[in-house]
Amino acid sequence: MDLQLFSTDNTFIQNLDQDDALLGSYPVDDGCRIHVIDKSGAKAGEYEDLSRVEKYELSQEAYDKRSDSVRSFMKKNRLGKFNEEETSQKATEQLRKLEEERLAAEAITPGSRCEVQVVGQPTKRGTVMYVGLTDFKPGIWVGIQYDEPLGKHDGSVEGKRYFTCSPKYGAFVKPQYVVIGDFPEEDYGLDDEM
Repeated sequence: MDLQLFSTDNTFIQNLDQDDALLGSYPVDDGCRIHVIDKSGAKAGEYEDLSRVEKYELSQEAYDKRSDSVRSFMKKNRLGKFNEEETSQKATEQLRKLEEERLAAEAITPGSRCEVQVVGQPTKRGTVMYVGLTDFKPGIWVGIQYDEPLGKHDGSVEGKRYFTCSPKYGAFVKPQYVVIGDFPEEDYGLDDEM
C-alpha cells in the first residue's frame, strides 16, 4: 500500500514512503489526512462475507487435552463452573431469591392498583396486569400498566404478549418494587380549560 499525507485544506504534502521512519518524523499536524492506496489487488467487500473465510476448529476432546487453555487453567484453580462450592452457593442463592419473589408476588393480583418504587427512579402509579414467569428473563415478574407513558412497551416483549395496554404505558418490574394499595390516578389538572 502507499500512504500519502494531505494538509487540513486537502493539499498533497508528501508520500509517506520510508518504512523505517516514525510518523512523528513527517510534518503531520492536527487535522491532516493520511490517504491509503491499497495495491493488494483486493476488491471492495471481498472480505465482508465471513462464510467464505476458512475457520480453525478444535474439537471439545482435543481442547480438553490441552494444558495451556483457559479451561485447563480454570479447572486447576477451581474457578467458575469448576468450583462446586461456589456453584452450589449460587444455585442456593438463586433459589432463595426466587422464593422471595414468589412470596412477594403472592400478595399481588392482576387488576390491583399499585405504586412502583425502584431505587433511583421516580415513583410511578399504575395497575397490575400480569404476575408470573416470563420468557425474556428468569424469575417472577409483575407487568404494570402505568397511568402515564413512562413504560417501555405495550404489554408484549420480544414478540410475546403478556397483557395489553397503550404503547409506552407497559413495563415489567420485580415484585419487591411493587406496593399494592389504594393509589388513585393522580390528577394534575391538565384537562381543565383556562
